[in-house]
Amino acid sequence: MSRHSRHPELHRSERVGWLRAAVLGANDGIVSVAGLVVGVAASGASASTILATGVAGTVAGAMSMAAGEYVSVQTQADTEDADLAMEKRELREDPHSELEELAAIYRHRGLEPALARQVAEQLTAHDALGAHARDELGITDTLRARPLQAALASAGAFTCGAVLPVLTALLAPVDKVAVMTTASTLLGLCLTGAMAAQAGGAPPVRGAIRVMFWGALAMAAAAVVGRLLGAHVS
Repeated sequence: MSRHSRHPELHRSERVGWLRAAVLGANDGIVSVAGLVVGVAASGASASTILATGVAGTVAGAMSMAAGEYVSVQTQADTEDADLAMEKRELREDPHSELEELAAIYRHRGLEPALARQVAEQLTAHDALGAHARDELGITDTLRARPLQAALASAGAFTCGAVLPVLTALLAPVDKVAVMTTASTLLGLCLTGAMAAQAGGAPPVRGAIRVMFWGALAMAAAAVVGRLLGAHVS
């Protein structure tokens, strides 16, 4: 019988870069655009104004999410590149000290001094910069910052999430928009929260309750502000 594993191990950490951006984008798309729709509807605005607000909020929000994610993750990527450039220079100028530093890392992780030195020498001979990036700096290919991927995932997910409140504003009677948008938003958040938790390996019910709670809070705040402003303007 073969000693090799019969099934591949699928680690969820490989998804963390785009999954985080997608979950944030989807939830933000649902909640922020639904908040706009509910707030404007509660103020007594017309159906065309409510719909225009939802569409404008979708476009602006998607662009904002993409820009924010790109700038944020690009800053992380720039930091990683700077650290790698510094490590490359240190390897070129003082390879002996860098070898000792790598061996010390392995000793602190539990290897015997002789074995730690041997591992450090072999990894240095194979890929010195890769060894220091992984074991000293904590930078790996799986978890490297990918700005464009994060921006596209966030903007796309935001748009998909915003479709729900926009469609509700389009199809619901104007006097029912606030109530129906709130209901559809909470249902959508329940689904996205459960799906995100499932993809990340967490209990789906907990994920659903978590996002529904904050979504309900946002809807309530938007409705109160809309009613106050509507009463004041009228």
